[in-house]
Amino acid sequence: MSEVKYSIPRGTQDILPGESEKWQYIENKARDLCARYRYREIRTPMFEQTELFARGVGDTTDIVQKEMYTFEDKGGRSLTLRPEGTASTVRSFVDQKMHGWADQPVKLFYIGPMFRYERPQSGRMRQFVQFGVEAMGSSDPAIDAEVIGLAMDFYRELGLKGVKLVLNSLGDQESRENHRNALISHFEPVIGELCSDCQARLEKNPLRILDCKKDRDHEKMAAAPSILDYLNEESKAYFETVKSYLEAMGIPYEVDPGLVRGLDYYNNTAFEIMIDGEGFGAITTLMGGGRYNGLVEEIGGPETPGIGFALSIERLLMALESQGITLPVNHGIDAYMVALGDAAKAHVPKLVHELRSAGLSVDTDYLNRKMKGQMKAAGRLHARYALILGDEELEAGTIEVKHMETGNQETIQISELAAYLQAGSVKGV
Repeated sequence: MSEVKYSIPRGTQDILPGESEKWQYIENKARDLCARYRYREIRTPMFEQTELFARGVGDTTDIVQKEMYTFEDKGGRSLTLRPEGTASTVRSFVDQKMHGWADQPVKLFYIGPMFRYERPQSGRMRQFVQFGVEAMGSSDPAIDAEVIGLAMDFYRELGLKGVKLVLNSLGDQESRENHRNALISHFEPVIGELCSDCQARLEKNPLRILDCKKDRDHEKMAAAPSILDYLNEESKAYFETVKSYLEAMGIPYEVDPGLVRGLDYYNNTAFEIMIDGEGFGAITTLMGGGRYNGLVEEIGGPETPGIGFALSIERLLMALESQGITLPVNHGIDAYMVALGDAAKAHVPKLVHELRSAGLSVDTDYLNRKMKGQMKAAGRLHARYALILGDEELEAGTIEVKHMETGNQETIQISELAAYLQAGSVKGV
């Protein structure tokens, strides 16, 4: 019988010890920042009804047309692994009647895996992790600035350099309709020269033509009508107010009329944060977001404005690595227990358990190594102390504590060991 070899599915990754601590640090940073901004965590299912994404994300998007992992369950229902977080969060907002909560707007964040069937490449996986925030219930331009400020603070506090905020306004429904008609008139004479996707989008959603990767160099792309020329007075005033708040907050930005978010639900404020870092290639988008007034109603809820963003943790880690930024991750432990002698070894499980219960990170030998091997293990684990317990020390109620950094060694009463190590951990000695 031939041996079966199982390999990791294409477009996924194993995050091993040594790397997972970086993820934990970033996730904790996101949670801390959201707590300061008063955004609370939501956890939605990994899969939803397929129709949710077709209606919420938009049936003209690449995500819905080409990239979703869709399957039929045993009850004949069509389900889809979530390709992004906003539609699920809005579905929960409607389903759980959050619009009736006394505390408005409802401000939420999520961290979790998303799934898209794409061609795997650097920074683009088939299973990837997104951190995102959503604020629903306010049409105040100030909350647009707040959401953008949260995103900028996140990258700033992680130490990223060369981060750039790019803004655009997609306008309200009236502005978008006027722009839509102008785009149809602009592209209709040459539509046969564009790809099949663009041809299908001409009538359904011509704005998506501007986001096409295949035809980006076509002469008609650069000459396409700008949405900023079709904003009505209300949309113009809204955009100007958002920009004024960002200026007051000291957040620099660039306006790019060609910025088109890849999801159908955006209107008014749209934004991306990009990075131009050496070793990270050309200017690359780290995250994107925008306002989505109308999405809650599309999913069956009452009229409720909303705004949010999502970013890829994988892409963030690539950016940090490209700039040589080392996250302050602690890979060490407080102490490593070295046992010498049968009686000492028999006592170690109890002592290690007591130290762990006291809040200390402690490990010990489980391979019956000699003292030299145990001390090497303590070094590999970056232990602050080596705790050396022999049969004689056990009988005397003492233990030898070696400071691994200095090499100094002292004798401590076993009964006082936890307090001694706790004090040393606080002092950092």
